[in-house]
Amino acid sequence: MTFTRRRALQLFAAAGASPFFARTVLAADWAGIEAAAKGQEVFFNAWAGAETINAYIAWAGEEVMKRYGVKLTHVKITDTGEAVKRVRDEVAAARKDGSVDLIWINGENFKTMKNEKLLFGPFAEALPNFALVDTKGKPTTLQDFTESTDGLESPWGMAQLTFFADGAKVTKPPLSMKELLDFARANPGRVTYSAPPDFHGTTFVKQAMIEAVAGKTLFAKPITKPDFDATVAKPLYDYLDALKPFLWREGKQYPKTQAEITQMLADGELMIGFTFNPNEPANLVAAGKLPKTTTAWQNSGGTIGNTHFVAIPINAKAAAGAQVVANFLLSPEAQGRKNDLKVWGDPTVLDVARLKGDDAKFFTSSAAPGSVSIPGPTLLEPNASFVKLIEESWLAKYGQG
Repeated sequence: MTFTRRRALQLFAAAGASPFFARTVLAADWAGIEAAAKGQEVFFNAWAGAETINAYIAWAGEEVMKRYGVKLTHVKITDTGEAVKRVRDEVAAARKDGSVDLIWINGENFKTMKNEKLLFGPFAEALPNFALVDTKGKPTTLQDFTESTDGLESPWGMAQLTFFADGAKVTKPPLSMKELLDFARANPGRVTYSAPPDFHGTTFVKQAMIEAVAGKTLFAKPITKPDFDATVAKPLYDYLDALKPFLWREGKQYPKTQAEITQMLADGELMIGFTFNPNEPANLVAAGKLPKTTTAWQNSGGTIGNTHFVAIPINAKAAAGAQVVANFLLSPEAQGRKNDLKVWGDPTVLDVARLKGDDAKFFTSSAAPGSVSIPGPTLLEPNASFVKLIEESWLAKYGQG
C-alpha cells in the first residue's frame, strides 16, 4: 500500500499520537513536505567561527529560497550547547513553536538531545538524497560517538584528526603520539595543542588516550569517573606529563583555539599544526596562508574521525522546511561545493564512486598541495561519556599552566 499523506493522517488519528509524531510520520510524503516547507523560515543554529563556513551557509540559503521557497536564517553560535539548552528550556515550557529549526550537531550534544527526547524524527533516512550517503565505507554516518543516530540526525560532513607541517622543515613526520613526543623532545617549544574544552584540544587529548591505553574495548561503552581514574588517567597523564615540558612555553600556557596554533605555524613559531578537517591544510595553501611545501598526514595506527550532522528539534516551528534544507545539504551539488577547497574543503558524506553523469562532475579527485599524503585509518570516537571526564581532569591538572 502506498504510504500517502491521507494514510499517515489516518494512522495519526487512530493512534491518538502527539503533533510531534504526526510531523514525523508525514515525512514519508516528500511532495507534501516540500509543499508545507514553502514560505517557511528555517532558523539554522550553526557554529560561525569561519568565514568560509558562513559563506557556504549563505549560499545554501540562496539556493533553498530559489528552489523551494524556504528562507534559511543562519543563527550564528559559538557553542552548540547554547542551542541545546534553549531547546530544552522551550520544551520544558511546552513551547511548540521553538526558536531552533535546524542545528549543526554531533557527539555529546546529540546524545544529550536524544536521551532527553528533544529531537524530531526519525527523518534522516527518509530524505531522498540519503540514498547517496556512503553508510558502508563511512560507518560514522550512522553512528555518532558510538551512539546510533536512529534517523534523528542527517549526515553533513566528515572529519578526521590530521597533522600538518612545512615539509621543507619537517621531512619525517611523526606518525604516532609516541613519535610526536620524540619530535617535541628534539624540537622543544615548537609543538603544542589547544587547551580543552576547545574541541580540537580535547580531540588531541583523546587521540593521546587511545594510543596510550592498552584496553581499547573500553572506549565503546560509557565510563564512570572511578573507572576512568582507575583505567585511563595514569597512562594518559603519564604521556601528557612527559610531553608538557617540551611544549610551547613549556606547557605553562596553551593556545585557546586550533586557529591560533595554525597562525603560529604560519608565523614559524610552531613546526606542527593539527586540524579535524583533512582538507584544511590544502585549503590554507590554496589561500596563500601556508607554503606549497606543506604536507599533511594521519598517524599510521589511525586517528580519530567522525561525522558531523544536522538535526531538527522536537518543537521546531519549521520542521518541513528543515527537512528540505537537510535534503538539499545532501545533494551532490551542495556536497561537492562544500568539498571544494576554494569554498570550504569539508569532506563529503556521499559515496562519490556511485555518482553518475552530472552529479559526479561536482567532485574532483586531483590532489592539491597540502593534501593528506600519508593517510591513516579512521578510529571511532570514544563514547561521549569520556569527554566530560577528560576535560574536567585536564583542567584540574593543567588549567593553571
